[in-house]
Amino acid sequence: MTTKANITQGWKIYLFSALVALAVSFAVIKGYQMNQGKNINITQVEGVKGKHVLYTADNEGNIKPLDFTDTSQKVLDAVVHIKSIRTREQGSLGSTRQLPDPFREFFGDMFKNQIPDGGIQSQPMVATGSGVIINEKGYIVTNNHVIDDADEVEVTLYDNESYKATVIGTDPTTDLALLQIRADNLKAIDLVNSDDVEVGEWVLAVGNPLGLNSTVTAGIVSAKARSININKEKFAVESFIQTDAAINPGNSGGALVNLEGNLIGINTAIASRTGSYTGYGFAVPSNIVTKVVEDLLKYGSVQRGMLGVTIRTMDSNLAREKDVEFAKGVWVENVGEDSAADKAGIKSGDIITKVDDVIVHTSPRLQEIIASKRPGDKVTVTVKRKGKEKEFDVVLENANGSTEIVKREKKEVLNLLGADFEALDADQAKELGIDGGVKVVRLYPGKIRKHTQMREGFIITHIDGKKIKDLEDVAKALENKAGGVMLEGIYEGSSNKYYYAFGMDS
Repeated sequence: MTTKANITQGWKIYLFSALVALAVSFAVIKGYQMNQGKNINITQVEGVKGKHVLYTADNEGNIKPLDFTDTSQKVLDAVVHIKSIRTREQGSLGSTRQLPDPFREFFGDMFKNQIPDGGIQSQPMVATGSGVIINEKGYIVTNNHVIDDADEVEVTLYDNESYKATVIGTDPTTDLALLQIRADNLKAIDLVNSDDVEVGEWVLAVGNPLGLNSTVTAGIVSAKARSININKEKFAVESFIQTDAAINPGNSGGALVNLEGNLIGINTAIASRTGSYTGYGFAVPSNIVTKVVEDLLKYGSVQRGMLGVTIRTMDSNLAREKDVEFAKGVWVENVGEDSAADKAGIKSGDIITKVDDVIVHTSPRLQEIIASKRPGDKVTVTVKRKGKEKEFDVVLENANGSTEIVKREKKEVLNLLGADFEALDADQAKELGIDGGVKVVRLYPGKIRKHTQMREGFIITHIDGKKIKDLEDVAKALENKAGGVMLEGIYEGSSNKYYYAFGMDS
């Protein structure tokens, strides 16, 4: 119930509030009158004093201002935007290939308009990522998963000029790919020895995240030789440089550079529960990039030297489990029979501590060192065995147990097709009941994938009616060819003949 006392109290509060409002109004009016006839100046200065508030030391210990502007200007022109386009129709017999889930969740390099298996694709699907120009001839490094499922690849430079790219080669085990564009006056980034990169040093990540072209973020090297088990290839190599520079979907294949503007890594993955930046980014070290690029250009495929062992990083728990004295290094779990390590005398239970006098503390670091070698290379492996140090000279082998370098012909016309080929030997041909042929061992963006439904494993026996026995026959049949091309061949395990047609001019 409302009483008279309550009403009186309410009126007192109301009158007091009104008096306060009236006083404020008079003050404002008075202030306005006092400023009448006076000029109010706003001053704008050129630049801001104290711009360089942070300092860092170079390799010689000289103190210098920490300024990212010069580095950014040096590298932006060399980082490109990559668009992967898929135009093939997928009918009920088709199978929509997808990226491994970890890559898809991280980078968002997923194809738009993706459809489930068995549907009909009506529009081109587009994926985006980044790439790095590594020399003036137009060679560009990116991630394999950026271009892996595409029919064609388009590269856009910093000045927004676009070019069709040719895939020179790929290496799924390191998630790297090498492209080339035909352009003049390109600006490239130099690669440095990533072994010299130190934890705690400043780095910049440059790329095209979330549809925002030419973005630069800064951070430090958080760790080295990290493995996050994102690459599911059989002989995958993971020894990432970890950084807290912001990396997001679209940074895939972009540059991680030091303050001198030199490439120390290719941004490849993040650790995230949301698919976006949460503080942990990972880049393939430049030493691995250099090795892959050199192999693709010289041999047509990556030459991977192998020890032939299964390994685990040594720690206290593992030492207790194996009942051995703890030592920093890499535990040899198993040694493959007749492998390079087995032939050299390395045994299960050895702890690898050094390779060629380079200290090895973790499995990813050992992988990185061995991945920089080729079959036939000799390395000195230092191990601890029952507390004693021993050295073994190991001649590395390839996955087939050979020290041979397997060279694939990489003529320009074969690059345009978008495939890696391998000639059948006489025994394989006889087993298949054919005179000879060339096997398509890998497909990537190019004419075959864009215009046909060919699958990996197809064996070409004829081109335009002419017999094909080796790669030289393929090159001769297609060089200077204009118009349509008809490929005839078989698939292993099928008695049917298959025909695929496409245009060399399209």
